[in-house]
Amino acid sequence: MSDRFPGGVISKTPPTVTPPVGGEGGSASGVWTLEEQLGLQKAGVWPQPILPRSLYAWGRNLQGQLGQNNLTYRSSPVQVGSDTDWDTLAGGSTHSLSVKVNGTLWSWGNGGSGRTGHGDEINRSSPVQVGALTTWYQISGGADNSVAIKTDGTLWSWGSASEGKLGDNQAVVSKSSPIQIGADTNWYFLSMKNNHALAVRTNGTLWAWGRGSQGCLGRSSTANASSPVQIGALTTWSKTFTADSAECSAAIKTDGTLWMWGLGLSGQLGQNERASRSSPVQVGLLTNWAFAALTGDSCTAVKTDGTLWAWGGGSAGKLGDGTTISRSSPVQIGALTNWYTVFSGDSTIIARKTDGTLWAVGSNAGGVLGTGTSQSVDVSSPVQVGALTSWDNVGMGAFFVLATVKG
Repeated sequence: MSDRFPGGVISKTPPTVTPPVGGEGGSASGVWTLEEQLGLQKAGVWPQPILPRSLYAWGRNLQGQLGQNNLTYRSSPVQVGSDTDWDTLAGGSTHSLSVKVNGTLWSWGNGGSGRTGHGDEINRSSPVQVGALTTWYQISGGADNSVAIKTDGTLWSWGSASEGKLGDNQAVVSKSSPIQIGADTNWYFLSMKNNHALAVRTNGTLWAWGRGSQGCLGRSSTANASSPVQIGALTTWSKTFTADSAECSAAIKTDGTLWMWGLGLSGQLGQNERASRSSPVQVGLLTNWAFAALTGDSCTAVKTDGTLWAWGGGSAGKLGDGTTISRSSPVQIGALTNWYTVFSGDSTIIARKTDGTLWAVGSNAGGVLGTGTSQSVDVSSPVQVGALTSWDNVGMGAFFVLATVKG
């Protein structure tokens, strides 16, 4: 069979396969031992197949971050190698990270300060595995460092230690291989862009470390923090988001409310004002926010009803409302209700719809919009990236995109 299924072995019973529709779902029987098959049949639920995922990249490539074994810019998606087991993706400013289905960690691009985790500072223009472990779970890339969570809930980082962003209680010695941050085993969601990081623990508490300017660490002090510090005392945080080139932060609570803090001079905090905040402030009163993406001076977010919203600086047209006007409170982008998730670079937004199509808006520096033109022409309304309907995971660096295609 073309699809791979976790566990079990092929039984004597010929498999009955329901293929995925539009790259989603699908099921199969007959691919387990007889005992497993009978148990699953009794439960009435067959496991979904793990579809192959190929990796594509486009945009700037000065340090080899596109993984093409060269330094050529690409203005449309090009496949990275022939592997089909890519999963989680992340981009730092000029380096790339990925965790494969088997839990192995891979990196490439700019190796300065040891940010790729290979024990050196060498640039690599194609993916190389970091160590031999198969327990990596989530990753995020900063300006010149990286952070990750393992399946056991431990927190790890590597790269530049400046401003305390490694989280290892110092701001001098960089690390070119992953080091564990503390001894806790309850980390589950993190984000890092620029020079500060945010993370949520399984108990719902919110933590931050790194550069503290503009109040982006969510506390009254603007001092840097060289180890994780808790933001408030609430235990209802769910997801975190950080900006690529500025001190701006956001998080969503378990009740679906959206909160922001840090730099707000372009209205990116969504408070109908242009002012910075050093502690989380709620964006409106709604409780249906699902996902957000921050540039240096703007925020784009998706609600659970599938609508797309944006606010903050409108330069390069990145708010997607057909203008370059800045907005200090959320405005809906179009009338569609099939948006699924969003990602951000320096001045570019990439969004995926529920139909598996990929869309881009904002700056096209280096061909990062993926529309086939290398001209630095800004786009102020979302344009589709190619014609595929099977895009899945996405990771963005400052001016480049990584994305997987299912099937």
